[in-house]
Amino acid sequence: MVYEVVDNSIDEALAGHCSHIDCFINENNSITVTDNGRGIPTGMHEKEGRSALEVVMTVLHAGGKFDKGSYKVSGGLHGVGVSCVNALSSDLRVEVHREGKVFEQEYKIGVPQYDVREVGKTDKTGTFVTFLPDASIFEDTVYHFDIIVARLRELAFLNKGIHLSITDKRRTDDEGESVKEAFYSERGLKEFVEFLDATRDAILDDVIYIDGEKDGVPVEVAMVYNTSYTENVHSYVNNINTIEGGTHLSGFKRGLTRTLKKYADESGLLKKIKFEISGDDFREGLTAIISVKVMEPQFEGQTKTKLGNKEVTTAVSQSVSDMLTFYLEENPEQAKRIVQKVILAATARNAATKAREMVQRKSVLTGSGLPGKLSDCSEKDPAKCEIFLVEGDSAGGTAKQGRDRHFQAILPLRGKILNVEKAMQHKVFENEEIKSMFKALGVSIGTEDDERELNLEKLRYHKVVVMTDADIDGSHIATLLLTFFFRFLKPLIEQGYVYIATPPLYLLKKGKTHRYCWDEDQRELMINEMKGGKDVNVIIQRYKGLGEMNASQLWDTTLNPEFRTLKQVTIDNAAEADRVFSMLMGDEVPPRRTFIEANAKYANIDA
Repeated sequence: MVYEVVDNSIDEALAGHCSHIDCFINENNSITVTDNGRGIPTGMHEKEGRSALEVVMTVLHAGGKFDKGSYKVSGGLHGVGVSCVNALSSDLRVEVHREGKVFEQEYKIGVPQYDVREVGKTDKTGTFVTFLPDASIFEDTVYHFDIIVARLRELAFLNKGIHLSITDKRRTDDEGESVKEAFYSERGLKEFVEFLDATRDAILDDVIYIDGEKDGVPVEVAMVYNTSYTENVHSYVNNINTIEGGTHLSGFKRGLTRTLKKYADESGLLKKIKFEISGDDFREGLTAIISVKVMEPQFEGQTKTKLGNKEVTTAVSQSVSDMLTFYLEENPEQAKRIVQKVILAATARNAATKAREMVQRKSVLTGSGLPGKLSDCSEKDPAKCEIFLVEGDSAGGTAKQGRDRHFQAILPLRGKILNVEKAMQHKVFENEEIKSMFKALGVSIGTEDDERELNLEKLRYHKVVVMTDADIDGSHIATLLLTFFFRFLKPLIEQGYVYIATPPLYLLKKGKTHRYCWDEDQRELMINEMKGGKDVNVIIQRYKGLGEMNASQLWDTTLNPEFRTLKQVTIDNAAEADRVFSMLMGDEVPPRRTFIEANAKYANIDA
């Protein structure tokens, strides 16, 4: 809902009429978005016979675009605009500063409470929208500051020269002021890739950048190479993160591979290579942002985040090819570093292919191919099956006894798995714990078209649950596992198959009464409730490990679908997730320390 309103203001900015957009999370969890654009038109709408402002706020797909000449391109994925936000709000007020006058209208669940009215004079222009989500529709109406921060930061990078801010009136800083974050980017995507790569070691001295137009399609690309073994390419259409890629991403890959391969061949640096260089090799250690603006974007895919416009492929491919050809000719030393990185990637990939084939070949040769320590379930329908990844044999033993064998499988993992953020691919596929997970899940990597593509056709479980101890080591193991999923099994996360179990932290006992608590606040509340105002002693048991519970306790609190709470792992912002994993699991210590200190209240920290 916040994004839809902000997108309206961004459209004004794209059209050159807005430079400041400010968001506020108010004390009652309502949202206010203000801009200094032209202000939504308030005059009479010819077809509707009422104020254009009311049409924008109440008619689906009207928006600021009911006049086709308003915007060349428009952000917003769904196209439903602010009218949908209005319909989903118990209360919404819009105020427009336009033509020296102030206009307002209020709504309840999308229904106007009165006609648009003039309420004052002004020397400013802009639109101010305040809305409160309808609690009868949304189970959770509490806004998360950090999620909005990540999106506004992203928008600032994607739209250089625009000031954006978010103020949280629910919280104050050390000086008693409302918590606020402000964003402004002069260099746009150049700053974006620098921000994403801040915790990685760069190979190049500067960002490779293009900003131009090809065949009527504005194309902006920024890219850098680093010493990591991962590919981080993020694509956008009209400010929308196209997580499934599409024609613009295909065009980028085509232009990159063709141009780099031509240069590498002509340079003679590939003479000693005895195996084929693939497109993946040219993208290892690459961080890139591709942003295109399309007048009438056509989206494909289940989540409508895959661009389908065929004309964009050629436009992006040619733009990237022209840019890279010029860059490589003008920067021979940098070009040599890129080719050397490609050769290293190809060599490692060749080793990784052999290691991966060994994993998958062994699976075929050994019958079922399932790891020996997997306690599988009897159900065969993946949609009904769950697998719990448990740390250690002790917790694994308890989980095996407490589970429902019909649909719940247990895979104990020994110790901390490999940190894939800092490991070459062949080392990943040679790791015993990772091999066990691949075999147990039934997934494979590598197709004829793409050596890195994940094949989920034989996925054996539609709930993959990370279940670790509620202590520092457990949190670390969970982070290592999530890093592995994000880097190697990302479609599992994107399709909603990955979860985190939430075992309780405490067991409180008083006589025959016992209560479980999942956090400190709940513990204090439960202690007072069980005492009933009397000075009575509480036996308090702190669970530091899953193995400290007996099988029935683990079933009652963590495994039983009727009472448990599973946290589904989602990717709200792919670029931000990439940055955080790189920072948490990379070599740079200071950024990690700063992050942990800032988020310590959310972490499980033992004394």
